[in-house]
Parts: sequence; C-alpha cells; structure tokens
Amino acid sequence: MALKVLICGGGVAGPALAFWLVRNGHQVVIVERSPVLRATGAQIDLRGQGIEAVKRMGLMDAVREKLVDEAGVSFIDAKGNVRGKVLANKSGKGAQSMTSEYEIMRGDLVRILYDATKDKVKYIFGQTVDGFAQNDQGVVATFSDGSSDTFDLLVGADGQGSQIRKHILPPDAPNEYHQLGVHMAYWFVPRIETDSNMCKSYLCPGGRMILTRSHNQAETQVYFTLRSDSEELRNIPKRSVGQQKQFWAERFRDAGWQADRFIEGMDTTENWFCQNVVQIKTDTWHSGRVVLLGDAAYCPSPLSGMGTSSGLVGAYILAGELARSEDLSQAFQNYHQKMRPFIDLVQPFNTGLLRWAIPNSQWEISLLHLILGLACFLRIPQLLSRFLSDRDGDWKLPDYPELEVDRK
Repeated sequence: MALKVLICGGGVAGPALAFWLVRNGHQVVIVERSPVLRATGAQIDLRGQGIEAVKRMGLMDAVREKLVDEAGVSFIDAKGNVRGKVLANKSGKGAQSMTSEYEIMRGDLVRILYDATKDKVKYIFGQTVDGFAQNDQGVVATFSDGSSDTFDLLVGADGQGSQIRKHILPPDAPNEYHQLGVHMAYWFVPRIETDSNMCKSYLCPGGRMILTRSHNQAETQVYFTLRSDSEELRNIPKRSVGQQKQFWAERFRDAGWQADRFIEGMDTTENWFCQNVVQIKTDTWHSGRVVLLGDAAYCPSPLSGMGTSSGLVGAYILAGELARSEDLSQAFQNYHQKMRPFIDLVQPFNTGLLRWAIPNSQWEISLLHLILGLACFLRIPQLLSRFLSDRDGDWKLPDYPELEVDRK
C-alpha cells in the first residue's frame, strides 16, 4: 500500500529515509525550516554499520568523492609541539580510530542525499510543522504558513531539539535531555601554512580544549570545548550569536597556542554553531501515526562519533519495516525492537573519563601528554584499531530484500 509521508527535517536522516520510501512507491514530502538546503556544518564521520547503510544505498562512490583527507589526530602543547599522534585506520579492517576512514563535511553528505532524492521527493523549504492532529485515517499537519494537509504518516527527523518529539512524549515522561557536562562552539577560519591534514588537539587549564581540522586548502575548522556543569553554560546557545561569540572569546582569550587567531576569526566567519553536548534518551519513539528518527529519537552526542551513522541505520530499518508490514503500529514496534540494541551499544558514554580527557590543571595535562606520548610510541592506538571493532560491536544491519539496490 502506497503511503503519503511527511518528514519533518531535511538534514541527513530524513532524506535517507525518503530515499528508501520512494523506491517502494510511497509519496514523500520533506519540510525543512531553513529557507534553502542547509548544506552547512562541520566535519562528520561514518562508522560501523553506518558505512554499510551507505553501501546499501548505492551512494558509496559519491561519498568517496567528497571524503576529507584527514591523516589522524595529533596532540600538541602550547608551543605547537606534537606530544602524541594517532593515525587513521585506513586498512579496511578492525575499528576506525579517532579519525574515521570516512570523514566528510556534513554539507557534502546533505547534498549527496538531496541529489539522490530531489527528483522524486517534494521538498518544502522555509517552513515548519507547527502542529498536528491524528486519528485512524491519517495525520493532519498544520504548517507555519497557515496551510494544512493530511498524511498517512508523520516522521520527526528534526534533530535533538525535535518539536515532533515534544508533541508525542507522555506528560509524565522523564527529561529526555541527558547533559554530558560538555559545551562546544565551532566555526571556520582561513587556512594558514601551518594548518595541515592532521587534526590538532590542544588542551589548556580550566577544562578547555581547542581542536582544529582542515577540510580544504582555504578553510580550517575550529572547535572550542568547555567541560563544565554550569547552568550558565547551558543557556549560552539560547543567546544571540553576538553574545555567544563574546562569551567564548572571553573564556579562551588566555588559552594560548593560536587562540588569538581563532578568536579573531569569529568576527568574519559565515559558519558559526554553538551547542550543549547532550544525548536524547527516551522510550517513546512513536505514537499512533507519528514516529521519530535519528537525533530526534536517540541522539548519541557528537562525542560518540555515531550520530550520523545512527540516523542512516535508523532510516534503513524504519523503511524496511514499513515495506514488510502495512500495519503502521506493528512496523513501528519492529523498528524500535531492531534499532534499540544498536542504540544501546553506541549511546553509553562514561562521563567520568571526560575529567581525564579534558583536564582542569596543567599538571593533569602534562601527565596526559606523557601517557599519550608513550602509548603512541608503542603504537597501542594502531593495535587497538586493528583488533577491536567499532562501537556497534558485533551488531549487524538487518537485511531487507524489499529495499535492495545496486551496491557500489
């Protein structure tokens, strides 16, 4: 039975689901609040079964053409001296290291998915779903322009701040936002001669970290990270962009290394993003004819490296279950049942380790550099990557012959 489906969110997970749905003859509309395709954002990675999901879409060649050339991660001190280096595992065997074999800019992946769906999927930009009502016959969605339409199915793929999720959570549901005590801002600055294809990680006292990654010959990504449980920090993303930049500049002005250069770059950047690093944990992934996908349902946080892969895996499983069952309720239950073990593998995060990964004092930083230097000298990270598996462990992507395409 062909369904008329509304997907709220035009990032990665929503278009990935649309890709599969239109192949099975469903009519799909994607509504995106951005006035244009939001092909922006920083560097993301594909790992484990997320890579397999892309292969099953037949889009791996397109992804490979856009991969970022990142050789690995180097840990540096205030003078820029390398204290340890972890190279990417590009052997095709074992687990990805801190740098994935499949690093790609978010905007490039969004464009790949858009190009693969735009001819068969209706995209509506510059609008949101302001509300909806559902019954046994369908879901009536009301849009921000005042119009409305009826659909068989509504999918909330609208990120960790999902408005669709807020509508379907029970009144007595526990808070789905799990704070990790980490806060982040990132933006782009002009690349200089000393920037390279190595990601650089610099620690400074006060639970602060600066990370840089160069994705092309013109630009370098800068990440400022703070480890703190401060309520003030949680509210920073709600302030104006100018106030956000002022806050981060003040916090990092004395950080050393190239902090002055990065702070100066805040003024001219066209790519600015500020966020609290959180996880979304809820058992309510669906209600009636409404279902959640990707970060809206199970955001594992940027620190996990599994956010994009989770969205791609979830899209494939949800589409597969919809192809197998005309009973929406049963399809949603099966989606939850098959996806939950994967999320239970990739979402757990030991926040206690953050104290050591982003230390408060200089002596802790010096000790960490000593340990990292010894481990890298002994090639322990490479050995771990070769013999361990990614965070999804032995979990394998289910097979849905109903969705098969040529795999490249």
